[in-house]
Amino acid sequence: MTTASAEEEQADAQAAVERFENFYLREFRAVVGLAYLLSGRSMVAEDIAQEAFMAAHRAWERVGRYDDPGAWVRKVAANKASKVLRNRGREAQARLRLALKRGMPPGVYELPSEHAEVLAAVRALPKRQRQVIALHYYADYTVSEIATALKIAEGTVKAHLHQGRTVLQQRLGPGTEPAP
Repeated sequence: MTTASAEEEQADAQAAVERFENFYLREFRAVVGLAYLLSGRSMVAEDIAQEAFMAAHRAWERVGRYDDPGAWVRKVAANKASKVLRNRGREAQARLRLALKRGMPPGVYELPSEHAEVLAAVRALPKRQRQVIALHYYADYTVSEIATALKIAEGTVKAHLHQGRTVLQQRLGPGTEPAP
């Protein structure tokens, strides 16, 4: 390799790094925003965006030549967010199954005894209503996260939440319904 061609390769590599840095600075906020909308969690969104940009950086020689490398990174981020939600859903289902088998969700045993009636009323709900209520109020999941976790439509989640709240209010009396 001649000195001139080595210098040219080094200059090309430096230009590619600078193009990636400019691309990263220009696109990062938008990709984090997309990941946040899909995941609902800011720290998770930042992790997803970082992973998407790491993938772009590893393949920058190819990705950097695309007409819209930002679209590629957004697609990678969207795929990663979907995977995070699927995994979170599987974990929630497993935790919920274990908690329901034990008769009491982990950590709930620390609640004051006046909550025993509420827990009994929730456990008496039909399975799907019980799952939706538990994920919404205990695990603090959004409607879309519950839909993903249970592999049901968001409208179905809303219907189960409404039905479960109605039953709980009937069983426990007015003013005992969890805040939506």
